[in-house]
Amino acid sequence: MRKTQHRRRGKLKLAVLAVILLTAALLLSVRISEITVTGNERYTKEELTQILFPDQWSRNSLFCFLRDRLQEHVQIPFVEDYELVFQGLGKVEVIVYEKSVVGYVSYMSSYMYFDKDGIIVESANEALPGVPLVTGLKFGQIVLYQKLPLEKEETFQQILNLTQVLSVFELKVDRIQYGSYGDITLYLKEIEVLLGNGGNLNDKISELNDMLPQLEGRKGVLHLEDYDEADIRAGYTFEPKS
Repeated sequence: MRKTQHRRRGKLKLAVLAVILLTAALLLSVRISEITVTGNERYTKEELTQILFPDQWSRNSLFCFLRDRLQEHVQIPFVEDYELVFQGLGKVEVIVYEKSVVGYVSYMSSYMYFDKDGIIVESANEALPGVPLVTGLKFGQIVLYQKLPLEKEETFQQILNLTQVLSVFELKVDRIQYGSYGDITLYLKEIEVLLGNGGNLNDKISELNDMLPQLEGRKGVLHLEDYDEADIRAGYTFEPKS
């Protein structure tokens, strides 16, 4: 009787082990065949797929799931973090949370990108498309993940106000230049836009937005220093250049 029970227990253990091994084998054979990416602007889907799923193991569903839960996420420039949402054994969605940057400065042969709070969030050797270079600022030693050490703290609030207005009108500028006396100049391809000391920014940027189609392909300086929509005497002039 005892021998029969022992045999039955042995067979049960073997059956359980066989099921476990079969399940593991099945899971190890399942590959991620469909990848969707959302929340990305800086990188294409193909670029992110290559970064996160570079080889056969990384495309294995079980391995990918365990790595995502047990290991640190891959560090990607300009990406705060990402989330993998498994929508089936062979399907995963990558949700990307990008760092918010409003501009960058040149410092010691590198480009230092800062967010809306003035924190340096990234250092890179290449300029990021769609983000303006800010020149003319006076600052001390820059440290990654710390605030941009501007000589004049109020200057950053001006930068933030300007970038917010530009964002509202979806205007992409190449460079923002701050002069010695607080005057601001925007550079858009071959056009220089003089904004003066930053007053009436909404009116000035709105007028610039309306004028851009007429200025397409032209070179010159647009004077908006004294422009005020409420004052018809405070207009603008465009000074063409050859």
